[in-house]
Amino acid sequence: MTTDPAASALDRAVERYLQHLAVERGLAANTLAAYRRDLLRYTRHLRERTDPSVERPAEITTAHVRDFLRELSAGDAGRAALSTRSAARCLVAVRGAHRFWALEGLTRTDPAAPVSPPTPGMRLPKAVPVEQVTALLESAGTETPRQLRDRALLEVLYSTGARISEATGLDVDDLSRAVRRGGGPDGPGAELPFVRILGKGGKERMVPLGSWAVRAVDDWLVRGRPALAAKGRGTPALFLNARGGRISRQTAWTAVRSAAQRSGLGDRVSPHTLRHSFATHLLEGGADLRVVQELLGHASVATTQVYTLVTVDSLREVYAAAHPRAR
Repeated sequence: MTTDPAASALDRAVERYLQHLAVERGLAANTLAAYRRDLLRYTRHLRERTDPSVERPAEITTAHVRDFLRELSAGDAGRAALSTRSAARCLVAVRGAHRFWALEGLTRTDPAAPVSPPTPGMRLPKAVPVEQVTALLESAGTETPRQLRDRALLEVLYSTGARISEATGLDVDDLSRAVRRGGGPDGPGAELPFVRILGKGGKERMVPLGSWAVRAVDDWLVRGRPALAAKGRGTPALFLNARGGRISRQTAWTAVRSAAQRSGLGDRVSPHTLRHSFATHLLEGGADLRVVQELLGHASVATTQVYTLVTVDSLREVYAAAHPRAR
């Protein structure tokens, strides 16, 4: 990131904060882009919706920050109101910038500190039943290179719980095989495939790859990938597009949505639905919450705990429908 010498003091302060997030905190590119969008909206508000216009961080008051939050929640003449969750996310970016500016000595106070983000209501993750996930996965064909790729992609997403950006960022070398404990005099232990996933903030995690996903990936690597790779200039990417380059997030989204349409699930499924289903089905099968946290790459177990609410809700529904004296 470079700062335009002709930019205002406010713009330079924003760029300095974004550089801090990129270099010192190592935030992912997508997260940085979201911070940039939110802070751009904030600086536009300070210039266009305040009188007089604000051009320096030191000129910002708590009243300015509160007015910005009201605009996020109510909208204005040119912008629609944001949801509570989106408004909270935007204000978090603003609060982080002001805290940084105060610590760096760009301002003497932190005017955003007294302004709390709105509290979003609990939004439970949307998972689909195992049989519907199975129908989704099996809807992808296995005849053409593209079908083989899409089947392998879908299997990997559900088998690992990877985010869509994590799956599209996989390289062939991220696949590995480790020996499962249990080898002895009668023979070696069985191979347990793993995939190395690079998550948010550059954090790596190793996630087992189920047997169905292994077969789908092997089919793709042997029967599908070479045909697409021949059209490109050589790339280590696991999943390729029609030109032989790394598959994009948009193409991966299309693959999931197309499979959902073919399997009769309509628009209810996204790549993140497979991640939610992965976690929910593990917990329903008796997996430990901490293990699921590690597999998902969550920094805090509190983030993973939301899935326990889904499983409890499912138990409640089964109980209400099955117990003779439930109602």
